[in-house]
Amino acid sequence: MPTSRSFRNCSNGGELTTRIYAAPFIMQVEDQAKIGIRHAFGGSYLRIGALKGYADGSLGSATAYFFEPFADQPNNHGLLSDEMQPISMMRDRMMTADAAGLQLCTHAIGDQAISIILDLYSDVVKAHGDADRRFRIEHAQHMAAKDFDRFAQLHVIASVQPYHAIDDGRWAEKRIGHDRASRTYAFRTFVDHGVRLALGTDWNVAPLNPMLTVYAAVTRATLDGKNPKGWFPEQKLTVAEAVEAYTMGSAYAEFQEKDKGSITSGKLADMVLLSGDIFSIDLTKVREVKVLNTIVGGKIVWDASAGEGH
Repeated sequence: MPTSRSFRNCSNGGELTTRIYAAPFIMQVEDQAKIGIRHAFGGSYLRIGALKGYADGSLGSATAYFFEPFADQPNNHGLLSDEMQPISMMRDRMMTADAAGLQLCTHAIGDQAISIILDLYSDVVKAHGDADRRFRIEHAQHMAAKDFDRFAQLHVIASVQPYHAIDDGRWAEKRIGHDRASRTYAFRTFVDHGVRLALGTDWNVAPLNPMLTVYAAVTRATLDGKNPKGWFPEQKLTVAEAVEAYTMGSAYAEFQEKDKGSITSGKLADMVLLSGDIFSIDLTKVREVKVLNTIVGGKIVWDASAGEGH
């Protein structure tokens, strides 16, 4: 994985062909706060000003932190991360970051981990007052029913990766049961509660192909073929909603909605040309659509016919 220094060198040399908003670990908050940067600090290709924290582990490793034990491991309800030991220390880091104008982006997967992070975000607001913070929870996979309203009230962005729904959907119910699974990757419920979505891939944990992300969001058809009409189909997004969350939603999540996220006069000319119209084709065909050209800043940086970047 490239370091921030190598990203900087590439940016200075005009070699970057994608735009990066880097988020160092929240454990480094003192260093970030001292140098006086704020959220979305930098140029159009490379920005910093966000901090990444970890509340818990993952569902697959049975380390996501839940209120109730795992269905298949009755003595285990997951683990809080080392940086949450004690929780007061994470609260102090978040307070320091927010006071410095840095954006908080926290990995939280289990319902209790998400709930604790919402508690901490609420503490930040109570301590420092209202502001345009754009708190993010990365993944936000398994929600407690009581917390959807709090997500919206705190204006927390759900930074989600739909591919995991069609991957985990093959086995998640065995681990957490039907009721909790019904609030897993709950995209529709988030939207209905007025929560902003920012879609992504979670590469390199999941495939980088954005068409698979859209396909997963709109079909929820698990990879094993056992849920062709969708795993918890009531949580599907429309193609328009998925594209909006992937473009404008992701731009908003990094304070860049005035500069990118839509093909609009005055914004950065970043776009792709696709091999098919994903708004009109059969949804099952979305994953087969290819990128023919990638245009960044008005320049073609990928041409599928040539098989290489420019």
